[in-house]
Amino acid sequence: MNVSFWELKNWFTNVDYTIVGSGIVGLHTALRLRERFPESKILVLEKGILPEGASTKNAGFACFGSLSEIIEDLKNYSEEEVIQLIQKRWNGLQLLRKRLGDATIDFKPYGGYEIFLKEDESTYAECLQKLPFVNDILKPLFRTDVFAKEMDRFDFKGIHEYLIFNPFEGQIDTGNMMQALLKQAIVNDILILNQQTVTDFHDSDNGVQIHTRNFTFTSKKVLFATNGFAGNITEGAVRPARAQVLITEPIPNLDIKGTFHIDGGYYYFRNIGDRILFGGGRNLDFEGETTSEFGLTEKIQHRLEQLLSEVILPNTDYKIAHRWSGIMGLGSHKKPIVEQLSANVYCGVRLGGMGVAIGSLVGQELADLV
Repeated sequence: MNVSFWELKNWFTNVDYTIVGSGIVGLHTALRLRERFPESKILVLEKGILPEGASTKNAGFACFGSLSEIIEDLKNYSEEEVIQLIQKRWNGLQLLRKRLGDATIDFKPYGGYEIFLKEDESTYAECLQKLPFVNDILKPLFRTDVFAKEMDRFDFKGIHEYLIFNPFEGQIDTGNMMQALLKQAIVNDILILNQQTVTDFHDSDNGVQIHTRNFTFTSKKVLFATNGFAGNITEGAVRPARAQVLITEPIPNLDIKGTFHIDGGYYYFRNIGDRILFGGGRNLDFEGETTSEFGLTEKIQHRLEQLLSEVILPNTDYKIAHRWSGIMGLGSHKKPIVEQLSANVYCGVRLGGMGVAIGSLVGQELADLV
């Protein structure tokens, strides 16, 4: 690489902390490190033009789990583990709102809803039955009931009579959030280099030698915040999971406000002003969607359009404006991995599709490991 003396001096000499990934976790890590070490040199490497993965591609749900998701988690984890995970997500949302401000991220406390398709009789019955129990175990955290039955006032079709409402759920503007975090990083003298993929790294007594496609340099510490792309550094404990999304053109007189979950959270939609954003369908092809490649598939897009026209917007004229995909990081456990990998290398990954809720907290915890 044709690197000048000035470039070596200002960007690649005496680097204290290098963070790999400039998403929600990476930037919160950098900002927390700046608070702890005001005089340090902090460098962020990002392989995309914008934060790769899900940070600028998510649906903007400020949520911590639908009723059916929590009930499913209680079958796989202890009650204490589930409550701790929900508390982390809730605390993370409050940290994000406090750092950036509700006006900046366009936080709207419309509440969240879970709807149940007619054919999903067993999940619907189980949720109605276990709703009081889940409210009881969450009451110490929220001081009141979280979930309640409500009649459908949105004129959805092909669903059961009751929706499950959660007043603590909200929505944010993902683009505003990431722009605000990037601005804070720049103001705090945090260096960010985009389109830089880390190809290898070696930890030693003198720090970590970092190799990218363009150059090699040494950093005292390295912190990985690469979530869905962290399979190699976690020995397979994180696997990528693609999520496909579409958004409509503006719909006149749209009367849908809130965040909505279908089919155990595998489908989700919300309004963005007078548009509908709708995503999910990974459960139609788990194997195919376990990929770090961005892309859309006909099978999932067809199902999204089918649910949109038959369930969410029946008898409504609309047009699809745009489609995209994002990459999440999942694993055998929903608890994030925040740990030291070697003397000078750390990671904060496996957000389990809850990056908006838990990313800020994971970033803070990652920085506090140093």
